Amino acid sequence: MKLVIAYIQPHKLKDVKQTLYKAEVHKMSVTNALGCGEQAGYEESYRGIKFEVNLLKKVRLEIAVNDNFLDGTIEAIIEGAKTGNIGDGKIFILDLPECIRIRTGEKGSKAIG
Repeated sequence: MKLVIAYIQPHKLKDVKQTLYKAEVHKMSVTNALGCGEQAGYEESYRGIKFEVNLLKKVRLEIAVNDNFLDGTIEAIIEGAKTGNIGDGKIFILDLPECIRIRTGEKGSKAIG
């Protein structure tokens, strides 16, 4: 079992969800996040005062998958999120030692679904 964490551009969320559904990945958690990377932010001016905006809006996806869904999940995220520009995002893959479904008490790969 793996936990896939992906940071993507907010406007690409719909595309990523569509490609994940095509890959038969339907369960995910989505949260808003702020972050910076190579983009390093930008400079804005408000009422004559300049300030640097270095934390940009991102969307964080968390998807727990069984090992046989890992490659398809990664490919779907890349397909849906890629624009070819700096700031497309990152994908992190972590080992998931245990998963428990609260409703039934199921554990392991059965709990992921």
